[in-house]
Amino acid sequence: MADWEMRSEIEGDVVFFRYTGENLERAFSEVYVWDLDKTYLDTSWASASELWRTVIEKAFQKKNIPGTASLVRALRSGWEDKRGQLAFPIYFITASPPQMEEKITQKLELDEIKPLGAFFKDNLKNWKPSRWWRLTKQVGFKVQALLQLRTRLKEDVRQVLWGDDSESDAVIYSLYSDICARRHSEKELIDILSSLHVIGEQTETILDLQEQIPVNDPVEKIYINLATDTDPEYYLKFGRRCVPTLNTLQAALDLFQDGRLNVGRVLNVAKDMRENYGITKEEMESSIDNLVRRQILGEPTVQVILPELVGHGFLSRDFRPSVEPRKVEESRDGRIFRLEGVHEPWIPEGIDYFHEFR
Repeated sequence: MADWEMRSEIEGDVVFFRYTGENLERAFSEVYVWDLDKTYLDTSWASASELWRTVIEKAFQKKNIPGTASLVRALRSGWEDKRGQLAFPIYFITASPPQMEEKITQKLELDEIKPLGAFFKDNLKNWKPSRWWRLTKQVGFKVQALLQLRTRLKEDVRQVLWGDDSESDAVIYSLYSDICARRHSEKELIDILSSLHVIGEQTETILDLQEQIPVNDPVEKIYINLATDTDPEYYLKFGRRCVPTLNTLQAALDLFQDGRLNVGRVLNVAKDMRENYGITKEEMESSIDNLVRRQILGEPTVQVILPELVGHGFLSRDFRPSVEPRKVEESRDGRIFRLEGVHEPWIPEGIDYFHEFR
C-alpha cells in the first residue's frame, strides 16, 4: 500500500487527507473551502500532458493565481484577530491526484497556509485513452467531496466557497447548496446529475451522503475566479451570493464590504498584486469601476476604501467610478445582501442546470 493510501480516507475517486482532529472540525461556525486549480494555483487538467507536467512540478515551481496567497493569509489574520489562535478553518479541493499531496502541502507551507484538510481526485487511473474524458469531468467528484466535508462540520456551519469558471464551479457549488437544502426531489436530482456527466456510482454516493447531513443550506457566499474570461452576467442565474471576480483584488474588496477583511489587509493584497504580479494603477481602477457598475460594491464601502487606496498610491487622485455606487438596502450581521435598485434574488428559486450558455 502506498504511503498516501495509509494517510488518507478513500471513497471512490475522492481521497481525503485530514490535518486536524474531528473535534476541532466541528468547532467552527464558519469554514472556507477553496478549489485549488485555477482558483488558488495556476494549474490545468485539460489534457494528459498537462496532468503529467503538473505532477512532476516541484513545490516551489507551482505558481499562484496572483494575490491568492496574500488573500488567504489576510483572511487567516482577520480570523485570528477575532477568535484568537484557534486554527483557521480552510479546506482545499483539487483534481490533482493524491500522489501529489506531499508537494501540494509543501507549496501551502511555503505560502504559510495550514489547511484543516484537503480533497484530491484519484485521477491518474483516468490517464488512459478510454478514460481521458473523466480527467476534466469534476461535478461528481467535487459534489461528493463537499458533501463528505459537510458530514464533518457542525450543524449550523456557514461556508464561503471559492472556485473558477473552467470547471463549472458555480454549478457545483449551487447544486451542493440545493442538495443540502433539499430543493430537488430524488428523481430531479438524479436527472440533473446525469445531465452533468455524473456516473452511477457517484450518484448513489451523493444520495447516500444527502441522507446523512442536516436539512439546511450552509453556503454563505460563492466567489468565482474568471480564469477563462466568462462574461460575469452569466453568473446572475446563480443569484447575487455568487460573485464572479476578474482578479483577487475584487474578491478582497467584497470581503472587506462583508467585514471579513479590514482596510489594512485589503491594502496588503493590493500591494502584493502590484509588487509581485505587476497589476497597474489603471487595472486596479478598472477592477473597482467594474464592481460598482455590476452593483456589487455599495456606497458605504466605496466611501471608505477609495480614499485609502488613493492615499497609498494604488489609485489616481482624480479616480471616480463611472457610475454612482448604490446605497445599501438590506444588510444582516454586517453582511450586504441587497443594494438599492438591484432585483436579482440572493438565491434563485430554481437554477437551470440543463442549459449552459456562456
